[in-house]
Amino acid sequence: MTRRTDWAEYVSAGVPEGPGHGGGIGSEGDSDRAYGGEGPLDTGHSGDDDPRGGGRGGGGRGRRHGFGEPSGGPQDRGSPSSSRAEKGEPPGDPAERARAICLRLLTGTPRTRKQLADALRKREIPDDVADEVLSRFEEVGLINDSAFADAWVESRHHGRGLARRALAQELRTKGVDSTLIDEAVGQLDSEQEEATARELVARKLRSTRSLDRDKRLRRLAGMLARKGYSEGMALRVVRQALEEEGEDTEGLGEEGF
Repeated sequence: MTRRTDWAEYVSAGVPEGPGHGGGIGSEGDSDRAYGGEGPLDTGHSGDDDPRGGGRGGGGRGRRHGFGEPSGGPQDRGSPSSSRAEKGEPPGDPAERARAICLRLLTGTPRTRKQLADALRKREIPDDVADEVLSRFEEVGLINDSAFADAWVESRHHGRGLARRALAQELRTKGVDSTLIDEAVGQLDSEQEEATARELVARKLRSTRSLDRDKRLRRLAGMLARKGYSEGMALRVVRQALEEEGEDTEGLGEEGF
């Protein structure tokens, strides 16, 4: 009898931010991270691999910044104590400062309106001024939460293998409107989601062959749960994968895992 484990144990409540680029699903190293947190796709190369580095131990590069992530250091996080001159912000007029902050933060990576609003609030830009500047940026297309959500879903699903539930949670944390979230995750249908789940399991399957059948089920289905897949889909996909390897799956997963 397979040990009954509450599905909630495997589903992380929060969704860490992080990029997911490329045409394929992230490597096995990120499979056990909840909802695609920092993994191999998020890290830079060590000094050994960087042709510009100083050799072994010569100061490795930092984590690569990806879609929707801050591209700079602490100065991009909106600390009011940092000098405006260091940030290239014009003194005086709050509207001019707000525009300069937004343009700098939008350089190299898209942002949602909420992300920019939070940054302006941290820089002590008055709310009415911030709202006016952000609305103008929306009018000219510099802020587009709909396009951001579409690109986020495309990137994170194909790059990290995240399911619709996990993608929706990530977009909520970035302040995207629920209607736009529904439209964005609607790009993925159940068949595409299941195909991605099968690919994730296939990549992880070999590393579980030393485990007994029940532990393999929990390990593989738990990995899918953390990426936002439903219990029913996770168990079905894992059982089929084990059957293809010749495992006896009679009664496996019938009471959950």
